[in-house]
Amino acid sequence: MSGRVGDLSPKQKEALAKFRENVQDVLPTLPNPDDYFLLRWLRARNFDLQKSEAMLRKMGKKVETITLIYDCEGLGLKHLWKPAVEAYGEFLCMFEENYPETLKRLFVVKAPKLFPVAYNLIKPFLSEDTRKKIMVLGANWKEILLKHISPDQLPVEYGGTMTDPDGDPKCKSKINYGGDIPKKYYVRDQVKQQYEHSVQISRGSSHQVEYEILFPGCVLRWQFMSDGSDIGFGIFLKTKMGERQRAGEMTEVLSNQRYNAHLVPEDGTLTCSDPGIYVLRFDNTYSFIHAKKVSFTVEVLLPDKASEEKMKQLGVTPK
Repeated sequence: MSGRVGDLSPKQKEALAKFRENVQDVLPTLPNPDDYFLLRWLRARNFDLQKSEAMLRKMGKKVETITLIYDCEGLGLKHLWKPAVEAYGEFLCMFEENYPETLKRLFVVKAPKLFPVAYNLIKPFLSEDTRKKIMVLGANWKEILLKHISPDQLPVEYGGTMTDPDGDPKCKSKINYGGDIPKKYYVRDQVKQQYEHSVQISRGSSHQVEYEILFPGCVLRWQFMSDGSDIGFGIFLKTKMGERQRAGEMTEVLSNQRYNAHLVPEDGTLTCSDPGIYVLRFDNTYSFIHAKKVSFTVEVLLPDKASEEKMKQLGVTPK
């Protein structure tokens, strides 16, 4: 059972009734002490009555706003996978629509060079008021966090004094993982891929698409699939403008490989360190018998200029 209203086991119902009885004295001070509200505290502590009550008595007050810390350590190109970004964007929209003006401020720490590109992807999902509450911090981020958050509410890892009972400075016990999502909540069993382009590549030939990169730091993101058999794929930088070049005449940026994109759709990203014309080449020259149909989407992701300038001012260095 999920532990939510309408989906409680007999034991969970008993725990809810007992929990309500135990906290009768604080119920009048709570914002909305219905079953939905009380079950949140029980689920947070796996229906342990003693721990749930202790948590409610300590934190059971009206919370109007929250402060978030986004630790971007480890943020990389793999996190720009399009379906994941779109799902996160939907989550942000749901949060803003259902909990308006709940965010007090959001601190971004350990932001890598890639952050402006990642932020530019989710920015359209954020209201202007929410954007104004986002602060990208530099090397002195621990010092700034302590100006806004009490040390006893901030893990030692982030400059505070709070630790786990075992001394863990990251306070991992405070994280309540949701676990596996029940299959009855699935919208579909797999991510549905939609492609913007489709091309038939004759046997023994290739197909090239060109994208102009105007300044360093832009990211190329692609997804493709082939029908029936594998397809070669590589990325090149043109050395002569205004004319078609063969692969051997260009600078190889991503080495050409054969991908089983007929079995699993292929996706990837590339940070462009130099401006110029980048050529994405689908290669079927090795096939003497079969033509290949390839469906693909390619995007040029631009960094958010405001956050990029802010990071430069803070002296944030690439990681």
